[in-house]
Amino acid sequence: MATTSIWRVKGWLGKVVVYVENPDKTTNPKFYTDEDMTEQDGQELSDVIRYAVNSRKTQKADNEDCAVVHRFVSGINCFPSTARDEMLAVKKRFGKENGTVAYHGYQSFAPGEATPEMAHEIGMKLAARLWGDRYQVIVATHLDKENHLHNHFVLNTVSFVDGIKYHRTKKDYHDMQTVSDELCREYRLSVIENPQYGKAKQYGEWRAEQEQRPTWRGLIRADVDEAIRQSMTERQFFDNLRKKGYEVKIGKDISVRPPGKERFVRLMRNFGEDYSIEQIRRRILSQTRAEKKPSEPTRQVIRIRLFGSLKKTRKITGFRALYFHYCYLLGIFPKNKPKQNRRRLHFLLREDLRKLDDITAETRLLVRNRIDTAEQLFSYRDEAQDKIAALTAERKQLYKLQRTAAVKADPEKSAEIKDRISALSKELATLRKEVSLCDDIAERSGVIKEKIKAVREDEHIKGKEKTDHVQFR
Repeated sequence: MATTSIWRVKGWLGKVVVYVENPDKTTNPKFYTDEDMTEQDGQELSDVIRYAVNSRKTQKADNEDCAVVHRFVSGINCFPSTARDEMLAVKKRFGKENGTVAYHGYQSFAPGEATPEMAHEIGMKLAARLWGDRYQVIVATHLDKENHLHNHFVLNTVSFVDGIKYHRTKKDYHDMQTVSDELCREYRLSVIENPQYGKAKQYGEWRAEQEQRPTWRGLIRADVDEAIRQSMTERQFFDNLRKKGYEVKIGKDISVRPPGKERFVRLMRNFGEDYSIEQIRRRILSQTRAEKKPSEPTRQVIRIRLFGSLKKTRKITGFRALYFHYCYLLGIFPKNKPKQNRRRLHFLLREDLRKLDDITAETRLLVRNRIDTAEQLFSYRDEAQDKIAALTAERKQLYKLQRTAAVKADPEKSAEIKDRISALSKELATLRKEVSLCDDIAERSGVIKEKIKAVREDEHIKGKEKTDHVQFR
């Protein structure tokens, strides 16, 4: 049995590479550069190819030599070692270097069913049947989990035949699974008969699940499960969801809308049969007692004596104050703060738990450079852009110098230039990251303000309802 999916690759994919190569570090390719294309375009394709062919995932065993790696990485209409350049050459030939740079396909086998050789062979045949007559494809079989084999496909969007771009449709999803099932039958692997096609996951959601980071749909499912455990009746279940801030609609399927979201989410459609009305009723009725709700944490009051004038104390304002406050609400700091129950966080805050790394990086940039206003933020961004332009020009000259006969004849000079190019590439990567962080801060700061406002309003309403209830009693 093999499940399949395919996603569009557009935008910066450095984080995707990090997941595979080293979860603890962020690195960027140093020498993937084509001076006739934008570095962003070249980087995007390089990243997704590196994801697929990473040696740590494609070698058969730790004690085998590197030659084994290529046993599980193959190319269709291109060579794995030069796939990036070949794909970019096709894009350039037909003048289609912008937009979606590639598609990232995935084929996962049931644990223990296939050998690495068989999985790779099936992946090659799948890619050949689907795209082999028109497109360039990299096929890599990952061996990163015991008894869990899966193929990755990197598909160039531009046809080498006539330059027509590949556009994924619902039919392509169906065709990919159909051909995969046919191949599984040929190799006598199990196949799901009459599969139930649900809503496909977005690439970002799939990546988040692979990295065991929370997703907003995962948060909804966790809240529903908790509401079921805390209920003894169907009415109690719906009340518990509403207390968590959800708007509930009941029809053939239960639809819920989390606070701050525009659309409703159908439980059975998104999470399966276990979340149908009938199954939720059974789950509630099968419980002998309801799970107790987590108790409110007791607040410790500490009295301290302060000296001096508070009026003269310089306060942090603007972006830094906003991010500090938000980090406090999310529980990022202070470090000695008692660990809070994340289930008790407002949904709008819990949603950002999966973005902690980004929010932390943005906070550090603001603090390190004392940025509080929009003017300071954009001024810093402009300075970084100017540095990028200067360093890029310098590196371009070094690439030209590196190709001259004089430098090629002088190994010491060639090594010196190569080291300088490497240093410039690292510096450029850092500056581009900072520019990206500035853009994210400009966008996220407004969202944070709205979220804090919404959370305060909800807490005010809940506090008022609680007070009214006590007075009524």
